[in-house]
Amino acid sequence: MSALARWCYRHRLLVVLLWVAVLAGVGIASTAAGTKASDSFSLPGTESSKALELLQETMPAQSGATATVVWESDADVRDSAVQDRMTATLDKLARLPDVAAITSPYSEQGAKQISEDGRVAYASVNFTEQAMDLDKANLEKFIETAEEARGDGLKVELGGDPISQAAESEAPTAELVGIAAAAIVLFVAFGSLFAMLLPIATAVAGVGVGLMTVTLLTHVMDIGDVGPILGALIGLGVGIDYALFIVTRHRSNLKSGMDMEASVIKAIDTSGRAVLFAGGTVVVALFGLFVLGVSFLNGMAVASATAVVFTVLAAVTLLPALLGFIGLRVLSRRERRAQNDAPENKPGVWARWAVVAERRRVVLSVLSLAVITVLSLPVLSLRLGSSDAGNHPADTTTRKAYDMLADGFGPGFNGPLQLVAETPTASDRQALENLTTQLADTKGVAAVTVLPAEPDAKVGIVQVVPTTSPQSEQTAELIQHLRDDVIPPAEKDSTLQVYVGGQTAIFDDFADVLTGKLPLFLTVIVALGCVLLLLAFRSLMVPLVAAVMNILATAASFGVIVAFFQYGWGSERLGWGAAGPVEAFLPVIMLSVLFGLSMDYQVFLVSRMHEEWVHTRDNRRAVAVGQAETGRVITAAATIMFCVFIAFSFGGERIVAEFGIGLAAAVAIDAFVLRTVLVPASMYLLGKANWWIPGWLDKRLPHLSVEGPTETPEKNRQPEPATR
Repeated sequence: MSALARWCYRHRLLVVLLWVAVLAGVGIASTAAGTKASDSFSLPGTESSKALELLQETMPAQSGATATVVWESDADVRDSAVQDRMTATLDKLARLPDVAAITSPYSEQGAKQISEDGRVAYASVNFTEQAMDLDKANLEKFIETAEEARGDGLKVELGGDPISQAAESEAPTAELVGIAAAAIVLFVAFGSLFAMLLPIATAVAGVGVGLMTVTLLTHVMDIGDVGPILGALIGLGVGIDYALFIVTRHRSNLKSGMDMEASVIKAIDTSGRAVLFAGGTVVVALFGLFVLGVSFLNGMAVASATAVVFTVLAAVTLLPALLGFIGLRVLSRRERRAQNDAPENKPGVWARWAVVAERRRVVLSVLSLAVITVLSLPVLSLRLGSSDAGNHPADTTTRKAYDMLADGFGPGFNGPLQLVAETPTASDRQALENLTTQLADTKGVAAVTVLPAEPDAKVGIVQVVPTTSPQSEQTAELIQHLRDDVIPPAEKDSTLQVYVGGQTAIFDDFADVLTGKLPLFLTVIVALGCVLLLLAFRSLMVPLVAAVMNILATAASFGVIVAFFQYGWGSERLGWGAAGPVEAFLPVIMLSVLFGLSMDYQVFLVSRMHEEWVHTRDNRRAVAVGQAETGRVITAAATIMFCVFIAFSFGGERIVAEFGIGLAAAVAIDAFVLRTVLVPASMYLLGKANWWIPGWLDKRLPHLSVEGPTETPEKNRQPEPATR
């Protein structure tokens, strides 16, 4: 690392020009290639996937995405003026690109699409492709054409996944707000404009190259629209933090009397190594998503990991070059004036806190665990699923359409189930007819409709409308009841095969698949994190304590998410929609990101403690000095991450808001409760056991140095906090 730092420092102009060239080159390439982001995912082996595959093979037109055009009139919707206006509108919509078919409530086939009171009606729209594959411009034209029918007492709204996807608001200001908040924190921490700009410039350069690379990667693998947003969110947070750690070490070196070049080299050779290790743990945790075998999640992992990799590269190459250009201006004016003064031996705030943590280690441990427990309690009622239009903000067209349909036809109309049946023989078709009759009397079923088909059709489709909303727990129970208790008897003594499909069933299966694989995933990332820390610190207790702390931080952050979004304590008020289930894929993404970020703080905190332990073999001093020297920078880094994550939460998408609130809660809990209170207190309690490792294992482990082979002169060490 020292050789790399020396080269980047001495050739700083070349390094900066190379980064500018990379930014320009990748930017031009990504702009020319465009994006092919795709949110498609497959769940092989599930019933809903089999149903979809069967439709795609036999009835391609029925396998595309569906939407609804809903209208409500002050008069009866069958009134001639309303009927003429909406019929003309539906005719226009039917001629638009990507529209396969529209079933009007004024046709014989759609006669049941008018509510009993005659005030609400809807048209069913079939598209030629799944929602994620439809052209956004065509969808926007579809929405615009439908909305032209509004007026004169007629309300027209649109619902369905394609409409939600087209209406998703892009929030380019989220990144700017996060960066502005980070700049304020950095200026307060450093007191220097140049020191403030360095971490931001480094992170923006790294994230910029990373996200443009992700755009190119969409041409060779499936990466969804959420992938780059998640990459920007994580990349900005860790990128600013990584640069912050290095700049802080450099400033400390300068204030201790080092010359500029030696200071930069030492900062990269110590904190830079920790950055490499921390970034590596984040990437490893993200790639742990591949064990789930879901391509949709693989794309998120690649997008986020790519952003992290480039922020790490920027921190260890671009940053030392920029430090060379800035020179002593990385220090504030007051700090530059004080450079020649005798160093103060008065312990700082964090050194004094280290004394308190040692004296009150038992009390502080109990209080910290109590706080974590209270925050974690809501996680016991965690319910995974997929939020629907009922969770959208009240002023969106999809939410209004959802409410109109629920009022006119019942909540289940917003998420009908599709029973796709293989009926190769006449007896199978009769068995399906018998099943349809039985379904009408099944508890939880509001309506059953057999879609028209040829008399000798080999595939039949039955639409089942639940009495409850798509995201309701009762709807999930109905799906399971149909699969386990209702359909099997109907298939008996025949070759009839019936699969429960539709969007609601797909999301329910998605939640079941991820829930089933969650223990394996958790085991994998915990084991990988423990192995990395074992190699870095050659201790059994450090990895074990880190794993426990990470699990505690995760449980507490999930508790905050459940309270905010599932209980609805904050989501509706802050514009994130009504209460509803937590997104099914959120836990696995959150676990990978949180374990990576938590490991960052553990590495920066414990690496300084380990460095002192190696020199003194005094656990009490090692913990005290480690906390005194890293407490300020860890809390500043956490504050920056908190601001970035919160800024992204207000970008307009519920899913991103769940990530933002969860990650913001996690870093706050991790930095201000775990790393500054519980970890030091527990390490004081454990004593020398923190650094114990069996001799036979120590001999077999490869040597991996996080802080580098540095010698710490006695005069440059943090004064040992007074014990009394």
